[in-house]
Amino acid sequence: MDNNPSILSHVSIGTNDFERAIAFYDVVLPTLGCKRFMEHPGAIAYGKQYPEFWVGTPFDGQPATVGNGTHIGFIAPTKEAVHAFYEAALAAGGKDDGAPGGRPDYSEPYYGCFVRDPDGHKIEAAFWDEQLEQQLNQNNG
Repeated sequence: MDNNPSILSHVSIGTNDFERAIAFYDVVLPTLGCKRFMEHPGAIAYGKQYPEFWVGTPFDGQPATVGNGTHIGFIAPTKEAVHAFYEAALAAGGKDDGAPGGRPDYSEPYYGCFVRDPDGHKIEAAFWDEQLEQQLNQNNG
């Protein structure tokens, strides 16, 4: 029986400046407990237990592009980790696309931030406050 709760095997994004992208993610992803997991020429994988997030030059040799309406959401273990992710991303050349904070329009237990990486990909760190969710459920139950 599979104990992995994820529905995805992995996600890959392209970059037009491999060294810059890797320098960015080498600083940002450790704030969420991730590390380099695998390396191949032109591609690096990050994860906690297996290679879940790949950054690399496009296989077809064409320029990498950013998907309109696409973003990658990473799980943050705490609100503090959301802030660390955001601050590390900005310090490493990312651009603000939504400062850390609650997003009641998403749900009361959601706390996150959005950043554009140096290639323009939208990335997110999100913490789901299970204690707050339980309190809300008890108050509404």
